[in-house]
Amino acid sequence: MSDSDPAAPGPADLLRRRLAADPSRPLVTYYDDAKGERVELSARTFDNWVAKTANFLVDGLATEPGGRVVLALPPHWQTAVWLMACWSAGLTAVPVDPAAVLESGAAVPEPDGASGPYILAAAEEVLEVVLADPGVNADAEEVVGLSLHPLGGPLADCPPGVTDYAAEVRSYGDRFAAGPDVTPRLPALDVTKTTLTGAELVAAGAAAAEKWELDASSRVLVDMSFATLDGLLAGLVAPLASGASVIIQRNFDKAALDRRVALEHVTAVAGVPGWNDASGSVRRLA
Repeated sequence: MSDSDPAAPGPADLLRRRLAADPSRPLVTYYDDAKGERVELSARTFDNWVAKTANFLVDGLATEPGGRVVLALPPHWQTAVWLMACWSAGLTAVPVDPAAVLESGAAVPEPDGASGPYILAAAEEVLEVVLADPGVNADAEEVVGLSLHPLGGPLADCPPGVTDYAAEVRSYGDRFAAGPDVTPRLPALDVTKTTLTGAELVAAGAAAAEKWELDASSRVLVDMSFATLDGLLAGLVAPLASGASVIIQRNFDKAALDRRVALEHVTAVAGVPGWNDASGSVRRLA
């Protein structure tokens, strides 16, 4: 189906299909090897977080379809939630690598060809940088801070002018109904000089899933930045399009990899450096 086809699905449609098919099966598993964290979310639990976050964006931050949300967030289950919440509310997600922001000490960059106001959601580790220069993010209507606590805890110290995501989001409804202006034809993603509508993003995810031979039995281990199209496809969209589940890992510890592959019944890996399965039972996707 083409992007102009009114029946072409958007990312939110993929999540609804997953909920209808198997709401209790794990959808996203998250590891942080530096902190020893593991979090697992079923499709139902993931959808609950998405709905609360979308309601927070619309009712709490007064976003409207066509608006932009810059995500200075690392690979994380909450990043996946924010991406899906943006797409559910008809917003364009603009993911940027927080490590690059820290290294450069510079602003969150404006996406190509875009200007004007946006919401900025930033990990706690980069808040000091993005708040340091008042002129750096002059177009940010709101700055939302994420602690990235494994169970969704609040910021340790919320700076003035920052909205604490964890402290706010729990009060919002766990069902979200998009308005009539939210369609898959709206821009959904602006990443690495690529802009895709919701329908185009789903088509790219379906094509990647077919190329990688993913299906409902697939368990994909991903160690890639969500600030790249390939990372987004492998880490969220292709698994949703195919019915697969995904294991997102951060602060990769190679010593833990073989055990993790066995423990999590991994069938494919993407972005994991320096590793190949000699038996060939685990495929490398990217």
